[in-house]
Amino acid sequence: MTELSEGLRPAAGSRAPVDYPRSLRTPRGLKALLLVALVICSAPAVRANEFAQLIFTPHFSLANPGARSLGLGGAFLALADDATAAFANPAGLVQLAEPEVSVEGRHWSYSTPFTISGNVQGSPTGIGLDTEIGLRTGISSDDSTGVSFLSFVYPRGRWSFVLYRHLYLKFESTAFTQGLFKDGRLTRDRYLDQVASADALITSYGFSSAVRITDSLSLGIGLVLYDAEVTMIGSVHRWDAPYDLLGTPTSFGPENLVTTTTLTQDDKDMAFTGGFLWRFSQAWTLGGKFREGPEIHITGAALFGPANSLGFPPGFVIESEAFPTAKYPDTYGLGVAFRSPGGRWTAALEWDRITYSDMAKSMELEDQTVDDGDEVHIGCEYVFLGSRPLLALRAGAWLDPDHVLRATSDNPYTQALLRPVGDEMHYAVGFGMAFERFQLDGAIDFSELVDTISLSAIFSF
Repeated sequence: MTELSEGLRPAAGSRAPVDYPRSLRTPRGLKALLLVALVICSAPAVRANEFAQLIFTPHFSLANPGARSLGLGGAFLALADDATAAFANPAGLVQLAEPEVSVEGRHWSYSTPFTISGNVQGSPTGIGLDTEIGLRTGISSDDSTGVSFLSFVYPRGRWSFVLYRHLYLKFESTAFTQGLFKDGRLTRDRYLDQVASADALITSYGFSSAVRITDSLSLGIGLVLYDAEVTMIGSVHRWDAPYDLLGTPTSFGPENLVTTTTLTQDDKDMAFTGGFLWRFSQAWTLGGKFREGPEIHITGAALFGPANSLGFPPGFVIESEAFPTAKYPDTYGLGVAFRSPGGRWTAALEWDRITYSDMAKSMELEDQTVDDGDEVHIGCEYVFLGSRPLLALRAGAWLDPDHVLRATSDNPYTQALLRPVGDEMHYAVGFGMAFERFQLDGAIDFSELVDTISLSAIFSF
């Protein structure tokens, strides 16, 4: 969507550093879900005082770092036997006998569906753009690569300590509409076309420690500093020929701009994490965790273009900090792992409860919601004990429940734009090679909407 970027750039103009009037805040508040939900704001639609909003919700997950965890389908809570335990379950850090440094790189390929055009209500007229029965879906594709995890672990007696950096979220996206129609009182109504973009980067810096209470039980605790740099931009445009409602496309040029809203999360927050690990038999281990999500403040600005009908001069800007603070989800988890005698086979099962609804509640959304999610992870590992270096093969799968915003209002446009995505199955495979002081792991996790490739290395000394 590079060709649309000019229409998204706020033009210079007068600024009014005051709170939004309620009518300019979008009637139902911010339309955002994080990790990042992209919000698109209010604009006058076909009839006076009717507001339109395009909401584009990226399909994100809160997966554990580390290629070993990824290859096991994320079922790592009851294992937690490398440096990524600092995030997955800090109690597992006591299993590390020597200081070590770890680094992981990841590549993500996102495919996020959104509604482009079609009929939200009634039948098409067959004129101009109004020819589609039902709704047409587009896909926003994004590839991101980065150093996703970096850590230093220092064990000392019954204690272990770790400093780490984790790439919590790295995401870019673009979405747009081009002709959404419904039946009106006398004729067809058309939803104003919109274009949306998001650029999100959230990095966490953590300190965790663990203590061995007994030979079979350990506890861990940690503090995490989240640093968010998120920009979400939504522009509403009138179609090129104002009186040709059915047949004219929208070029998204600045001359047809109604309004552009920019929402920014440039904030930091501290959060808590903790866990336990209990080896209740020689072969079986039980683990549990709690990870608190950060609360990130949002600021916003609305710029009015020449096509607005609210009486503001083109280039006029209203700024506001009167937005609710976005509460990112908390995570609760339980896991169990089995290791065969000798350690050749390992199998793990994990359940995670993620409070995605915290986002919608904190944003005070009234016409949309999102359910909490229950993730189920399962994985296994086979180690060739006679090989040098040691070679391990891994496989896993996990259920990612639908956790995008869905409409709860009777507004047909909102229902068309906020449609359920559905639950998604992920499948993963991976490998590991362990040398005397060095370990290399790789994995790939693939699903319909998100593919992830990971390569990680551990150096002990």
